[in-house]
Amino acid sequence: MAEREQRRDRRDDRREREETPEFADRLVAINRVSKTVKGGKRFGFAALVVVGDQRGRVGFGKGKAKEVPEAIRKATEQAKRSLVRVPLRDGRTLHHDIEGRHGAGRVVMRTAVPGTGIIAGGPMRAVFEMLGVQDVVAKSLGSQNPYNMIRATIDGLKAEASPRSVANRRGKKVAEILPSQDVKPANAGGAEVDSAALAEA
Repeated sequence: MAEREQRRDRRDDRREREETPEFADRLVAINRVSKTVKGGKRFGFAALVVVGDQRGRVGFGKGKAKEVPEAIRKATEQAKRSLVRVPLRDGRTLHHDIEGRHGAGRVVMRTAVPGTGIIAGGPMRAVFEMLGVQDVVAKSLGSQNPYNMIRATIDGLKAEASPRSVANRRGKKVAEILPSQDVKPANAGGAEVDSAALAEA
């Protein structure tokens, strides 16, 4: 009986892993286009999809087809082939402020403290949610076209660098790259100088 139950548990675990996809996807935009021919109009659909594992990888894709499900499937497959890895600080936010550009699209992304949430527009929000970012403040300053916004966001995320990668590139340790925490603030030093000057007076 015990062996049978163990086999059943292993089978259930395997089924859950197969049913649970590795990547999550988000449909950002879908456009209907028409072509006028001799017999009337032929309709087609273009889908824009963002895919990510919510642990630091994200990608986007677009697909065109005569039917909506087929267009979404094509876009999802293309997005999975174009995944990029983005380093995250504490698995929740960006390491530093970054700016991304693509054509007329321009976006600014800034780090945020815990509890801030995702403050961003629709297409950018989809990218951050699929990436696994929990706290970020972002603003689109250029084109509002979702394709340009997503491309600009991905462009900025590609330029992000973690302290470890910067330290490896410079041949230093991570502690030498990060600012020291035991430096006294400027006002503290100024207060000591003022008190010393008063004592001498």
